[in-house]
Amino acid sequence: MDMPAEIAPDVAVDDALDDQILLGDEAVARGAIDAGISAAYAYPGTPSTEIFQAIEDQAKALGLPVRGLWSTNEKVALEEGVGVSYAGKRAIVSMKHVGLNVAADPFMNVAVSGAHGGLVIVVADDPGMHSSQNEQDSRYFADFAMVPCLEPADQQQCYDFTREAFDLSERLQVPVMLRLVTRLAHSRAAVRAGERRAPNSANWVPDPDRFTLIPVNARRAYAGLVDKQVALQDWSVAHDVNQLDIRGQGKPGILVSGIAWNYLVEALGDRLADYNVLRIGAYPLPIEKIRSLLDASSQVHVVEEGYPFIERYVSALGLMRERRIVGKLTDALPRMGELSQDAIKRCFGLPIAPTLKLAGLADVLVGRPPRLCDKCPHTDAYLAIKEVIASLGDDTRVMGDIGCYSLGTLEPLRAIHSCLCMGASIGMAIGAAHAGMTPALCVIGDGTFTHSGLAPLLDAVRENANIKVFILDNSIVAMTGGQPTQATDEQVVDLLAGLGVPRDHIRLVEPTRHKKDHTMAVIRHELAYEGLSVIIARRACVTYAKEIKALKNSKGGDIGVVAT
Repeated sequence: MDMPAEIAPDVAVDDALDDQILLGDEAVARGAIDAGISAAYAYPGTPSTEIFQAIEDQAKALGLPVRGLWSTNEKVALEEGVGVSYAGKRAIVSMKHVGLNVAADPFMNVAVSGAHGGLVIVVADDPGMHSSQNEQDSRYFADFAMVPCLEPADQQQCYDFTREAFDLSERLQVPVMLRLVTRLAHSRAAVRAGERRAPNSANWVPDPDRFTLIPVNARRAYAGLVDKQVALQDWSVAHDVNQLDIRGQGKPGILVSGIAWNYLVEALGDRLADYNVLRIGAYPLPIEKIRSLLDASSQVHVVEEGYPFIERYVSALGLMRERRIVGKLTDALPRMGELSQDAIKRCFGLPIAPTLKLAGLADVLVGRPPRLCDKCPHTDAYLAIKEVIASLGDDTRVMGDIGCYSLGTLEPLRAIHSCLCMGASIGMAIGAAHAGMTPALCVIGDGTFTHSGLAPLLDAVRENANIKVFILDNSIVAMTGGQPTQATDEQVVDLLAGLGVPRDHIRLVEPTRHKKDHTMAVIRHELAYEGLSVIIARRACVTYAKEIKALKNSKGGDIGVVAT
């Protein structure tokens, strides 16, 4: 299927470049730029943050007309990307795996409407939960939405697959997911860049009914998505990355995907020649090749990073017995955490080299949990809150949220008692108040508040819920590297008032040690009030003081890559 003429690029704009040493995230960014993107959108979250940052840096360095925003949240980011696609241009949207939960609504629906200009959604999963609440595997979302997914094994594939994803998106008129994992996103290797492609010319989607998902249109569009599955399956089976090597009838087999290939090669070495092997990097699963592997092999080991996604399909949830499937569902590989060479060696019955042990090392190297920075304003805010509620009894709980202030749950502070997902603190406090908890307290950062705290606060306003919301306003998104917040300082006050919070109960404090008494007095006063109070603890992050000053001096904090 040829690319529609109306979205073909004008010209290619330069030749191949020298090798560069890039993170996986940076390779994706370079691939997007060289694919001719017109826009990039993201919400910061480890391990995906560097994708947008690298697009910003590279586009500025090259003087390219790429528009970019740190979006309010992942849902907004994807909707902005869909708008670019609707106008015929190419857009990349990046987020971490739990961010895809936030973007699930537009993600599932743009699968039905389809893409016009190329639309690539990069999702970085975090096996091992290095900086996340769970280990969820985004391949399930791609399968759920019935859209293609590319899973690179190395940095070069990060670059190549990103470019290919845009072409595929326009050829089949579908959004395409690119799935990374932490070790790939945050490790470096040499990457050879190719010829840079010019951006598409702007042009509206010819049939706006495709993007107007009222039932009569949605049924027709959904039927079109179902019909595309044949073409997607043909693409997957024919793709070079889904490489099948049958080395002998009756030999054992291995089905391996993505970055797990690297672990497998290092663990087995020359022994790989004794196995029939199918590598997978493109989804939907190539059914014909999987059947060929099963028919030729005595048993099949399934090696994949993340959930047993492939294994569940291939083994029919572990029920198939015609060929023995060995993997995570059989406890041959660990269900939790990242893969490793040693885990694979154990699975294949290979010896594991003993680790180096030095006598007395444990007495010298003592593990230290993460903690808030020295002189962090959140520390002073927590100390004031704790001292006030200490007199209320041991059952007092403070609902926490996602941000660097989540570290307040650890010793020596132990100041918050929950941390579920972005924006959950306010909703949980409302529910706790409904259940009879008095006082119902919650803490949320300024960045998290604009990400997903506005909607639950509207619920609290509607009924004047008896909750006390502490907004920790440090003027920046500090946990992920100093990205700008959507609102800070007086903007937060005006936003709260606009939502309906009475100005008499929007209280401002400065979380410092010498103003601790005033902060505690404000908290006590609002605790005595039967209704909704919002206490803003405003003090700039000490780590990003220079960046905050620059952002406040800039035009509205706009960090668009290059405005067109």
